[in-house]
Amino acid sequence: MADVVDYEICGEGVQFVEVALDKGETIVAEAGTMMYMGPGIEFETRMGDGTPSGVMGKLMGAAKRVLTSESLFMTHFTNTGTNESGGQAKVAFSAPYPGQIIAVDMSQHDGEIICQKDSFLCAAEGTELSIAFNRKLGAGFFGGEGFILQRLRGDGMAFIQAGGSIVQRRLNGEKLRVDTGCIVGFEAGIDYDIELAGGLKSMLFGSEGLFLATLEGTGVVWLQSLPFARMADRVLQNAVGLQSKGES
Repeated sequence: MADVVDYEICGEGVQFVEVALDKGETIVAEAGTMMYMGPGIEFETRMGDGTPSGVMGKLMGAAKRVLTSESLFMTHFTNTGTNESGGQAKVAFSAPYPGQIIAVDMSQHDGEIICQKDSFLCAAEGTELSIAFNRKLGAGFFGGEGFILQRLRGDGMAFIQAGGSIVQRRLNGEKLRVDTGCIVGFEAGIDYDIELAGGLKSMLFGSEGLFLATLEGTGVVWLQSLPFARMADRVLQNAVGLQSKGES
């Protein structure tokens, strides 16, 4: 069972989440996301998410994280109870680029969600992180994230980051077609696949890419308005344009 944590999401353009931990509580975060921490917070880098899995389980989990280009290790922040007040201690985590952070209560989503591998920011200890191989070849080869998506399991709070604005949609047996990079995450009951983006003319001369992702079924999906790859491409295009004009 995951720890129950108090939190506040702060900021607008580039957000961060401040988590208040009671004595003995722990939150697990991706390495390099910590913004600040108060007295009484101690941190330790460990292999994996800290859920009980034995030596072989930890090694397998580490190998899977290598496949997602994530760090082998995660950082565990714990309120040791050594702060002067003896009460809650705070630690904050920030998103790496402009966008939003959302808090997901895993207990309200049947204890499991699937998300893009770079969406996870942090979660209450007891949340299991693993990877999900997409079984469909189309989604594997042509969906922006390849075969690999990230699976979160648990009953506590998890915090997910995305670019631009995050939109939550509930599908009721519907089919939603979206840009492959705009998917943040979805409940486990949603079916994810890839289809061609229109006819030959649209594929060759359109700017929407060759493929679209399809999300179908009943459940919640989260979308982002500004995928990091799209923003990076635009920055790179403008940088090249400035260089060609001799501007610095």
